[in-house]
Amino acid sequence: MDEQRDAGTETVAEGRVAGPEGETGFGEEDGRLTLRERKKLRTRQRISGEATLLFIRHGFDNVTVAEVARAAEVSTMTVFNYFPRKEDLFLDRVPEGRELLIRAVRERGADETPLAALRRLTLDLLAQRHPLAAVGEGYGHFWRTVLDSPALRARGREVMEELEHTLAGLLAETEGGDAGRPGHRSRLAAALIIAGIRTAYAEAIGRQLEGEAVDEVAAGQVEVLRRTFEALERALSA
Repeated sequence: MDEQRDAGTETVAEGRVAGPEGETGFGEEDGRLTLRERKKLRTRQRISGEATLLFIRHGFDNVTVAEVARAAEVSTMTVFNYFPRKEDLFLDRVPEGRELLIRAVRERGADETPLAALRRLTLDLLAQRHPLAAVGEGYGHFWRTVLDSPALRARGREVMEELEHTLAGLLAETEGGDAGRPGHRSRLAAALIIAGIRTAYAEAIGRQLEGEAVDEVAAGQVEVLRRTFEALERALSA
C-alpha cells in the first residue's frame, strides 16, 4: 500500500512539474522565454514539485514552508518570492488556468461563442489528461490532500471567485463593454458558467476518489461536460 501511495504521489508531482507553469502559462521550451525566465521557471517547478510530494505524503497543514525550502534547496524567502501564499505552492497551476481561460475567449474563432470556446478548452484538457482537467492517474492523492485541508478548500473557493470575475470581464469585453466594470448580464453569465464547470469537475473528482478507473471517469466526463454546456447554452440564450 505504501509503495502504491508513493507511486501515485510521484505521478502527481511529475504531472504538476511537467508542462506549462508559472504566470505566463508557457513551457520551458517556449522560444518566447529568455534564459533568465527559463531558469526562474525551473526553480519554480522544483519548489512546487517538492512541496507537492511533502504535502501529499504528510498533509498540507503538517508541512511548513521552511521544510519545503529545505527540500527544494532554496531559502524560505525564495519560496515566498515565487509563491506569496503557502496554498499557492500546491495550487500552483491557477495562473496557467486563468491564462488558458483568457486565451480561449480572446483567441476563439470568428464564428465561435465564448461558451463554445470554453467547451472546446475543457474537452481538450480532458483529452490531454491535463492536470487542469482534474482527471488522471494518481490525481486522487491530490484531491484528498485538498479535501483534508480547510486552508486549501478555502483557497479553492477564492480561486473560483477570481476566475468568475475574470470571465465576467472577458464576456463584457466581447460585447464591447468595460472589462473592468462588467454589467449584470456578464456577471450572471460568468457565475453560471463557472458553477456549471465546477459541478462537472466535482463529479469527476468524486468518482476518482471512490476508486473508479481513470479511463472510465474520463469517458463519463465527456458526457457530463456535454450535458453541462448544453444546459448552459439553454440558460444563457433564454
